[in-house]
Amino acid sequence: MAIATHCVELLGDFLEASFIKDWDAALAVQQEIRNKENSADDLKSDVRTNLPKSLFLPVSRTDLLELLHTQDKLANCAKDVAGLMLGRRMEIPASLVQEVRDYYNESLLASKQALKVINELDELLETGFRGKEVDLVEGLINELDELEHQTDVSQVKLRAKLYALEESLPPVHVMFLYKIIDQIGDLADISKSVGARLLLLIAR
Repeated sequence: MAIATHCVELLGDFLEASFIKDWDAALAVQQEIRNKENSADDLKSDVRTNLPKSLFLPVSRTDLLELLHTQDKLANCAKDVAGLMLGRRMEIPASLVQEVRDYYNESLLASKQALKVINELDELLETGFRGKEVDLVEGLINELDELEHQTDVSQVKLRAKLYALEESLPPVHVMFLYKIIDQIGDLADISKSVGARLLLLIAR
């Protein structure tokens, strides 16, 4: 989860480079995101290989693997956004740059909150998924849900602003801008799913 969140952080650097059309810098960051995502894949494979298959795990092996898979989606999503924008040299319209920056930062906050939730997993294991630690984690997940909701609100506003600009932009460019907006929002959606997966572990 820490690697996945770092990929999301790097996406911010990529976006800033794209805003000023510094495609050499954007390429360097995109390659760093790709390398980090590969590291996340390697770590995921190690966990899958070494996770005990016995009955002595305190939680379901399947649930843990699903949690791992959801975290991996976050790194993949950051890589996809950077790859699509770099491949097409996509320029965000100047009038939308600040809105896109703010929208991305909201998704980043959701990712960081998901990391905070996951960092409590060892404490949950030690307490047997009971007591005050569960209340703490549930509170963190509620905060995560609120952060994700805020990105939904911002997404609606950003799409409306893009709609107002449609006639002044090439149609294909507009289509891909909508896709980028959706994918940046997916970062928050996936982060929320991480919290939901952990809630399942607590519930069972």
